[in-house]
Amino acid sequence: MIVHYRHSKQDAQKLIDALNHRRNNSAIAIHADLNQQNAYEKLIQDSIARWNRLDVLINNASTFAPTPVGNITENDWHDLLNSNLKAPLFLSQAAANALRESRGNIINITDIHAKTPMKNYSVYSCAKAGLRMLTRSLAVELAPTIRVNAIAPGNVLWPEGKNNYSEEKKQAILSATLLQKQVDLNDIAKAALFLAEHHSITGQTIAVDAGRLV
Repeated sequence: MIVHYRHSKQDAQKLIDALNHRRNNSAIAIHADLNQQNAYEKLIQDSIARWNRLDVLINNASTFAPTPVGNITENDWHDLLNSNLKAPLFLSQAAANALRESRGNIINITDIHAKTPMKNYSVYSCAKAGLRMLTRSLAVELAPTIRVNAIAPGNVLWPEGKNNYSEEKKQAILSATLLQKQVDLNDIAKAALFLAEHHSITGQTIAVDAGRLV
């Protein structure tokens, strides 16, 4: 397993150590800044070089920030579109040849707000909606040798720092789900494993949202 990180070196290394403790020499971390155009090809090639193959690409890197209309800047637009839409496209393109050889697959992490926009997060919602359509477009273009699917999580982690939600807002979000709960991170991982292993599924987005969109 290759774990990519931008700023979170310590968190990435902690995960790598845990994975290698369970299975020796099974994971490494690679740094890349996906805002840089030359990072995509290098990240994929560095990943392939470790084990001479690539089976699954999971596009999980994301920026999440409020952009209320009236305060949106071009930097907001570029930052949110780069991480949530541009990077998955160019990483998928860079990985396509290796994935054809392994008959592998691509899993994009979208968001339930790709389908239902979130107030004050118009740029983020737009980027994730683009990623949802990119998933379908790549599924058509890369078939029959590469499968492409997506996972649309509901609320998994609360925003931190200045963007943190009040307890009242958190409770309102949880109350809007059928299961009255946050989504467990393990359920996202299990959904990814399901998509990686089932060879008759492509072009689909699976919502793992505790029933938020029903």
